[in-house]
Amino acid sequence: MYWVKTPHFIQSLFPHFTWRIPTQEKELYLTFDDGPIPEVTPWVLEQLEAYQAKATFFCVGDNIRKHPEVFQQVLKAGHSVGNHTFNHLNGWSADNLVYLRNIRKCATQVRNPLFRPPYGKMKPKQAQFLQRHYRIVMWDILSGDFDPDVTPEQCLANVINNAGPGSIIVFHDSLKAESKLTYALPKVLEHFSAEGYSFQALKTQSEPKSTGLLKIA
Repeated sequence: MYWVKTPHFIQSLFPHFTWRIPTQEKELYLTFDDGPIPEVTPWVLEQLEAYQAKATFFCVGDNIRKHPEVFQQVLKAGHSVGNHTFNHLNGWSADNLVYLRNIRKCATQVRNPLFRPPYGKMKPKQAQFLQRHYRIVMWDILSGDFDPDVTPEQCLANVINNAGPGSIIVFHDSLKAESKLTYALPKVLEHFSAEGYSFQALKTQSEPKSTGLLKIA
């Protein structure tokens, strides 16, 4: 079970996480998790370029290792990148030290203090430690493109009906999400561009806490 739009009471329980960008400007923040992969990520970049849109890619380190040329395409296009662990680990089921070391392994390739936990799941001690080194980015809107029970039309409606100024929206540049992503993303870009929105990449805080290379035992 998950919320398409993260309730305010959940956001208020974790005020140190970034759930949305506080703005009244017509700006949206598209994010793409789990890539980069050659089957999907270059197509995403083409769609974004068509609308002069910038986005943030939360990358799995092992995918960067396997597809470094695709990762370089993301960087050369001027998008932001963030750490999504090296092996897409679930923090709830991972030993704390194993989890943090996995993040550090990814950080040797993603030298940027933006981090999104896979599945949005972290133990309190993991989060407490990571907050000292990272801007932990969650989301305002889940498209549901990862959900096999969601149709492409529902995926589109999840975004169109819920996003507003400052929303951080989650898509996935993955094979699992491909059929819904390829339907919904062009229509999201077209709809909100017609409404006068721009699409921005997430930035690090004005004084980044670190390069993402955690100092752990």
